[in-house]
Parts: sequence; structure tokens; C-alpha cells
Amino acid sequence: MKLSEAIKPVSYFKNHMAEVIRQLNDNQGTMIITQNGEAKAAIIDIREFEQMQETLAMLKLVAQGKKSLAAKRFRPAEDVLRDLESRIDQDID
Repeated sequence: MKLSEAIKPVSYFKNHMAEVIRQLNDNQGTMIITQNGEAKAAIIDIREFEQMQETLAMLKLVAQGKKSLAAKRFRPAEDVLRDLESRIDQDID
């Protein structure tokens, strides 16, 4: 659904709710609902919403990683791998 087609007044949404939801599900899209000519809400397909949540979670991890790097709270990968190998060897023995 094109953004220009996805901006509808709240009255349209009220009168065509089932159709709007079907279109959103089919196209994994978003619809902007206006009230008195102003954008007031966005309705989004659940799969698109889940994808946005996953993206936000990844961005939070990246931000945390950047903070850790800036604060010098990290270990070289070689050290981590060496420790893991040591633990595996201990579990095997």
C-alpha cells in the first residue's frame, strides 16, 4: 500500500475496519489515521510490528556494545574463545 493511499480519516477506518485489516495483513503495511486533518494514529500489520520490535532489540544491543567499547568493558575474542575451549576440555575430562 502506497503511503499516499494509506492516510485515511478515522471515519473511513470505522466504516471499513475489516477491509483495512485485511489489506494491512496482505501487504504487511501501515495505515495512518487522521482526525480533524491531523495524523493521530498508525495501524500496522502484526508481522511488520514484530519485525520492528526485532530491529529495535538489535539496535539496543548495538548501542550497548558501543557503550561497553567506550567504557573499555570488553575482552578480546581470542581470550573468550580460549576460556570456552578450556571449559569444554574440563567438561570432557
